[in-house]
Amino acid sequence: MPRPFVTLESVPTPDGALELRRRGDRDFLICIKGRVLMTSVAHRSEDALAQLACEGLKSQRNAHVLIGGLGMGFTLRAALDALGSDAKVTVAELNSVVARWCAGPIASLTNEAASDPRVSVVIDNVARVIANTKPGAFDAIAIDLYEGPHTTVKTTDELYGPAASANVARALKPGGTYAVWCEQQTVGFEQSLRSAGFQYDLVRAGFGARVHFVYLAKRKSK
Repeated sequence: MPRPFVTLESVPTPDGALELRRRGDRDFLICIKGRVLMTSVAHRSEDALAQLACEGLKSQRNAHVLIGGLGMGFTLRAALDALGSDAKVTVAELNSVVARWCAGPIASLTNEAASDPRVSVVIDNVARVIANTKPGAFDAIAIDLYEGPHTTVKTTDELYGPAASANVARALKPGGTYAVWCEQQTVGFEQSLRSAGFQYDLVRAGFGARVHFVYLAKRKSK
């Protein structure tokens, strides 16, 4: 019988207790209100999101990428591996404890991605970061948050509504990439993307028990 997970830390959040659990040396879970958000043994979706978002940026000088959600740092690790040595990655993470975990007990999982000199971690809502950034600041924006956009997206949704998508378009350079992880096709989010002038594809990046998708959108070049 496998050994049980041990809770290393539990902190209250508006969505419930956020917990880091460990079993053995490299088997970790991050949970919210008892639900598993991510696991160290399965991070294909995080890798795919970053690789799609950063495609073509390896040779671009001073590329700047924004990642919404730090998690265990796997999206960040994959982005760093896809970018050049002069690139910059800004990560917006709501919970400071997650940043502390990524710099501490789970840092070895990603070869200390959060401590890479190219990385800046901002403890803030990624929607607010995008809204407050200067136009054309980013070459790519990748969002990997909780469940992703739902099938029905309210017009007031601060992450996936029309105004949010317009803010993303403004924050991206012409031709920039917007990649969003989701559990399923979301018609409301597609409407938001179209309203902001994005051209997009829905890429199936996961199979088997963890089916997931990535919306891969491009800001118009002009």
